[in-house]
Amino acid sequence: MKWQNQLAVSENWTGEISNLEEKVKVANRVSQFVKQGDVIGVGSGSTSFLAVKKIAERVKQENLEIITIPTSQEALLNCSALGLKTTSLSAAKPDWAFDGADEVDSNKRLIKGRGGAMFAEKLVMASAPKTYILVDESKFVTRLGEKFAVPIEVDPRAVNLVETYLNNLQVQEVDLRMAQSKDGPVITEAGNLILDARFGEISDEMEMKLSAIPGVVETGLFIDYSVEILTI
Repeated sequence: MKWQNQLAVSENWTGEISNLEEKVKVANRVSQFVKQGDVIGVGSGSTSFLAVKKIAERVKQENLEIITIPTSQEALLNCSALGLKTTSLSAAKPDWAFDGADEVDSNKRLIKGRGGAMFAEKLVMASAPKTYILVDESKFVTRLGEKFAVPIEVDPRAVNLVETYLNNLQVQEVDLRMAQSKDGPVITEAGNLILDARFGEISDEMEMKLSAIPGVVETGLFIDYSVEILTI
C-alpha cells in the first residue's frame, strides 16, 4: 500500500532552477539511457531532479521496471513521489548513476557538495561502473576551485582540529556553513557539519590529503572517478 497524502505524492523542489532550458535538455538525454531492469544511482541537485522527472515519464510510458538508489533525502522523496522504486547500496549495486556538479575542469575533476550530500554521492559514484555528470556551460572552469569552495563534511567534535590541519595545507579561507532555514550551522544527513575551504591550487592529491585528516568524513572533491560529462 502506498501513502496517498500530499507530501508523499508531491515533488520536492523549492526556488527557481537556473539555466532551466539547458538542464531540461541534459536531463532528457540521460533519461534515454534507461533500460529495462536497470539499477540507477540518483544524484542530488536541480539537474538530477529534472532527470528523475524525465526518467519517471519514460518508466510510466514504457512500463519499465527499474530501481533507483537515491543519494539524499531530497532524491529519495522525489523518486518516491514520482513512482520510482528505491533501494540502498546495502541491497543493490548500481548499473550506472547520474549526478550534477558545482564545478568541472578539463580533466573531469569535480567539486560537488553545495547541497551537502557529497558523502552519499561519492559512495554511489564509487560503486557505479560509470556516472554521467549532468551540467550546463556555467559549471565548467579553467581552475578547480575557481567559483566554489571545497565542501568538507566533518564530525562536530573535530571542527577545530580539522581547521588546524587545513591551515597546514595553505588553505586561504575556511567557513562553517550556516543554515538558512534554521538557527546555527548546516547539519548533514549523517549528523555532521560542513566546512567550506578555499585553496589557491587543488592538486590531484588534495582529495586524499583532506580525507586523511582525523575527523573528516568526506570531501566535495571528486578526482579520478569513472565519469562521463554530459552537456548540451
